[in-house]
Amino acid sequence: MFQHFNGATGRFYMPEIVGPGAGLIDYDNDGDLDVVLVQGDFLVPPRPGETAKFPLPANHPKGSRLFRNDLIPSGKLHFTDVTDAARLLHRGFGMGVAAGDIDNDGDLDLYITAYGPNHLYRNDGGKFVDITASSGTGDNRWSTSAVFFDYDRDGWQDLFVTTYVDFNASLAKICKSGAGELDYCGPAAFEGQTSTLYRNLGGGKFKDVSRETGIAAMRGPGLGVIANDLDGDLWPDLYVANDGKANHLWKNRNGRFTESGIALGVALADSGEPRAGMGIAAGDLDGDGRAEVLVTNLTNEGATLFSNAGGKGFFDVSLEKGVNLTTRKFTGFGVGWFDASNTGLYDLFIANGAVKVEEAMRGSKSRYPYGQRNQLLRRDAAGKWVDIGAQSGGVFGLEEVSRSAAFGDVDNDGDMDIVVANNNGPVRLLLNQNANHNHWLLAAVDGGPRNRFGTGTRLEIRRNGKPALWRAVQIAYSYLASNDSRVHIGLGEDTTAVNIVAHWPDGVRELFPMPGLNRIVRITRGQGQPQK
Repeated sequence: MFQHFNGATGRFYMPEIVGPGAGLIDYDNDGDLDVVLVQGDFLVPPRPGETAKFPLPANHPKGSRLFRNDLIPSGKLHFTDVTDAARLLHRGFGMGVAAGDIDNDGDLDLYITAYGPNHLYRNDGGKFVDITASSGTGDNRWSTSAVFFDYDRDGWQDLFVTTYVDFNASLAKICKSGAGELDYCGPAAFEGQTSTLYRNLGGGKFKDVSRETGIAAMRGPGLGVIANDLDGDLWPDLYVANDGKANHLWKNRNGRFTESGIALGVALADSGEPRAGMGIAAGDLDGDGRAEVLVTNLTNEGATLFSNAGGKGFFDVSLEKGVNLTTRKFTGFGVGWFDASNTGLYDLFIANGAVKVEEAMRGSKSRYPYGQRNQLLRRDAAGKWVDIGAQSGGVFGLEEVSRSAAFGDVDNDGDMDIVVANNNGPVRLLLNQNANHNHWLLAAVDGGPRNRFGTGTRLEIRRNGKPALWRAVQIAYSYLASNDSRVHIGLGEDTTAVNIVAHWPDGVRELFPMPGLNRIVRITRGQGQPQK
């Protein structure tokens, strides 16, 4: 079993408490999801006689790991460590992972962020090649979440990388808890950093265009990011969760970005104060085709839910919808809207774990004193979000230091599973054993030769006698995570066939009649019926 190592020796270096990330990616294109787990290291070499407080087992392999899913062709869910065979040889103090097809060859490439340096790995038919130096995407700062998206709509996946704070281990500040004990510093102790936008030039080459596109105009500290056309103008925007500062909404105007978070009501909570933004989830909760946005925050702050009102901007509905109160006892990181039981309605999973010592665990020598339980939220009859994980126990009763959560159908049975990466702990695979027999579709979207994974495509699921559902091709969301590129669609008890209208990123629309339910389908641009 994979065990995360944060290299802590008792000097409380801030990067130790922030990771790790996880990814679900079909790296070998065999039809099932493989798992990438990002590993840490000693931030600085131990001093003579100094050892890690939580060492790895002697036989545990070093570095980030890639586990191949053997479901296809064996028919059984089993994972094999293929890190060395696939040449994904990442070492260093890793943070997160992003996936995207940078060369339009039909396989997903990987970018692993770190407390310097980051690495870009090109996927050549299931073998990875480190092209960081030749691609120009290396960064020695402290990077966190990243996303591949086509910001200029030229058919090449570009790369946006969030950067956290200017932390230097050799000049590390000393911070203490309220009880006067050494503890991890917060982001306010350091200067925030600008994020980076790399334009994909083709041929494995990228150019830093942060200044000329406007991205470098404001600093972080950034942790989570999504790329999403939040205003429906066919240009993908960027939303960045900042830790303790106003969140950034980078409006994309024909390839140039303007920071509009405060103007559009999505930068601050309704109190007018910034919160400690960590992870981000985006999804259409009210059926109007526009994505709502949720940001996880620090203990005593609660998560923030922003309703998307189109041209009127966003409105904080966290208190009205019960999200804030339900999450206030926790520090949330990885997060995602997903349909846990295929009802056609979204549920919400949040991976929680403190960054300051939990008082109930203070002084404990046998436990890592930052543990919190994770949450599964569902809307009740009044439309309020309630924590149903609290009653279910089991995996939701574990108190661990959870960070990344990656979402996808790992066993191809039609419901969404979750991989949770724990700081200084084991990885957890939350396998969804949905037994209510609701119907579903899992759509692999192919946007053509210049967008093989359909990134940025929105799917309108038309149902007889019922409102349409809206789902989107999203790979990067949550926190430090890469998720299933396929689109999961829950359909409830309805056995009536549905039609799917693909809204391609450039505005072209095509209708695809579904051949049936409870199956994996492929939606390929140019093979549907044109729609006006």
